[in-house]
Amino acid sequence: MLSVVNRQHSWAVVLAGGDGTRLQTLTRLISGDERPKQFCPVFGGKSLLGHTLERLGPLFRRDRTACVVTQGHQRFYRDEIEEDDPVRSMVQPMNRGTGVAVAAALLQILRLDPEAIVAFFPSDHYYAHNHAFATAVESALRMATEYPHSLILMGAEADYPEIEYGWIEPGRVMMESPGTRLQRVKRFWEKPMLRRARILLRRGCLWNTFVTIGWARAFLELLQGIIPQTLRSLEWAGVGAGDLGRAYQQVSPVDLSREVLAAQPQRLLVLRDAASGWADFGTPGRVISTLVRDGIEPPWLGQLRRRDADSQWTIPHRMIARP
Repeated sequence: MLSVVNRQHSWAVVLAGGDGTRLQTLTRLISGDERPKQFCPVFGGKSLLGHTLERLGPLFRRDRTACVVTQGHQRFYRDEIEEDDPVRSMVQPMNRGTGVAVAAALLQILRLDPEAIVAFFPSDHYYAHNHAFATAVESALRMATEYPHSLILMGAEADYPEIEYGWIEPGRVMMESPGTRLQRVKRFWEKPMLRRARILLRRGCLWNTFVTIGWARAFLELLQGIIPQTLRSLEWAGVGAGDLGRAYQQVSPVDLSREVLAAQPQRLLVLRDAASGWADFGTPGRVISTLVRDGIEPPWLGQLRRRDADSQWTIPHRMIARP
């Protein structure tokens, strides 16, 4: 695990403020309400957010792990997050996209720890092998200390031409050792057509897991180059003055990957993750197919299997995007 020195300044931020609308047909079936997918107990008796926090527990100190949530979802997360602890939870008045959530979290962390290295994690993704995930994150954190002006993305090794994922085209190799390869980011490809996805697969391109790690100052410099007004609004009317409601009313939504990271690929490195079994639970079909692949059958899936054979829920291979 990380050394004591690294753990002191290593922060994990879990992005849990999204609305998760693409999965609501399934989450409604599982939970009986309109909760976003990160708060839904899809498998294993806990929510996807709960699984995420459990994976991060051995890697980051409890007081260096924060969740960014949205006030309107309070009834879904109040039993999982210490909302009254400003370090452990950052409550947004509304969802303004991943770029704004990351900016607000960075400003808060930098006020507490100017030497912070920050790792941002989606709250609704799946990993088949937690140990491999932990190994990759530890490698990325170490590499972040060696490349203080760059941000490190974790890219999952692709095994089929998925058209619903974002892809990363890697460039020059910066560092390589057994089981580890760090490369420059050459280009992003967002949800390519099938023909392009097949080309990207042959080139050895990677699926974008959206896990992003680097010095907080490096994140801030990159954001200042793309959304300076958003940062000013958050700092003056929000984090600094304690009025996030006013700040969020002033800013427009920002997508971190599409509007910020893709605009400055020269500042990015990608670490190949070949072993964690990552999947984005973005559609009901992918959830079902991933669970079936890994031999996981929660009660709701067993119920679906017993339904009419023509139901949209009963035959996973009819819902998956794989060719």
